[in-house]
Amino acid sequence: MINPIVKTIELPDGRTITLETGKLAKQADGSVMLRMGNTMLLATVCAAKDAVPGTDFMPLQVEYKEKYASFGRFPGGFTKREGRASDYEILTCRLVDRALRPLFPDNYHAEVYVNIVLFSADGVDMPDALAGLAASAALAVSDIPFNGPISEVRVGRVDGQYIINPTFDQLESADMDILVAATYENIMMVEGEMSEVSEAELLEAMKVAHEAIKIHCKAQMELMEAVGKTVKREYCHEVNDEDLRKAVREACYDKAYAIAASGNRNKHERQEAFDAVCEEFKAQLSEEELAEKGALIGHYYHDVEKEAMRRCILDEGKRLDGRETTEIRPIWCEVDYLPGPHGSAVFTRGETQSLTTVTLGTKLDEKIVDDVLVHGKERFLLHYNFPPYSTGEAKAQRGVGRREVGHGHLAWRALKGQIPAGYPYVIRVVSDILESNGSSSMLLYAPEHWR
Repeated sequence: MINPIVKTIELPDGRTITLETGKLAKQADGSVMLRMGNTMLLATVCAAKDAVPGTDFMPLQVEYKEKYASFGRFPGGFTKREGRASDYEILTCRLVDRALRPLFPDNYHAEVYVNIVLFSADGVDMPDALAGLAASAALAVSDIPFNGPISEVRVGRVDGQYIINPTFDQLESADMDILVAATYENIMMVEGEMSEVSEAELLEAMKVAHEAIKIHCKAQMELMEAVGKTVKREYCHEVNDEDLRKAVREACYDKAYAIAASGNRNKHERQEAFDAVCEEFKAQLSEEELAEKGALIGHYYHDVEKEAMRRCILDEGKRLDGRETTEIRPIWCEVDYLPGPHGSAVFTRGETQSLTTVTLGTKLDEKIVDDVLVHGKERFLLHYNFPPYSTGEAKAQRGVGRREVGHGHLAWRALKGQIPAGYPYVIRVVSDILESNGSSSMLLYAPEHWR
């Protein structure tokens, strides 16, 4: 017999969100079908029982997929089936990942896969604002260790009124569009765009979002209790040596702090100096001891290095490159650097550098957007590329990564409002990062020069 458990969340405008578990995908560690109107998302989560030996990070993979059948459509192309993830699906994955990842225990290193699939839609409610809630609910009804729950909501402001999870039509007339992720206690992430607003207005929107999220989190807690998953699985993914941890700190902290406070402005020289401290410690050990404890030493030294950097900044106000906390990196820029493109600029800040080009096209160059719920044409494009050589890495570049899609989208949202209404050309901006020492996404706002 199927006995699904259902929890209902009521939005301020009377719409409802239901979370149902126990009916579908029961072999997954956790699964929840979320429904809002005729929009339905199935979120599943599966985790390996043990970590891959040597893993010292959180191997989380979040996938979001929209089925064309959900909106009564056929996929395009010759195969007539869903293919690689669209930019919209990638951006939704990133929204969910950023909220979930920090809440897994620090010492939990088993592979975790979160899959969210849009199975039904009516084109009214926006599914990306529901994906985080669905994923967190699936984790809540599983036995996977997770310090949640969380939820994500979109806040739109229409005629001065804040609306939680506005519809597609409502968002068209909104002057504020932000996505907020939070636990019951704390806000974790804010992303969005808006017309010029005051700080007080933005804070009020975040407050409205958090009040709604608290209700979502409470419903998940109740769902977790009803399913009987308040106690999570036991795990042991780290074998630590506290004596070794103490020895690494005693031998390396002062040396790492001295390097952090030295004000060395060259990234690679500074990293080589940090690495030398760790290698000096390892040189005291035999080959047998290194084979057994080398990975632990690297892990403990990373913590020492991080703490030394942090204390230097907080206690002395000194950054790694010698700057004060109120001092920006040296900036230089040059426009019209390349003769071929319609516009170009080199923008350098410290050891981070972008070479940006602008191309003007005609209506024939418009990008055709054919997502499941969003289809039309885009006349302003912004692309961001982050090749391995920008950080001195010797490895192949395998296509465009999720990070590149995400960073390009952030800059696109910031600049698209500056394109004049009725502008007759299609515009493509491409930012190629040539050097990186942090904040390369901010260089997407480099000055473009159009001939």
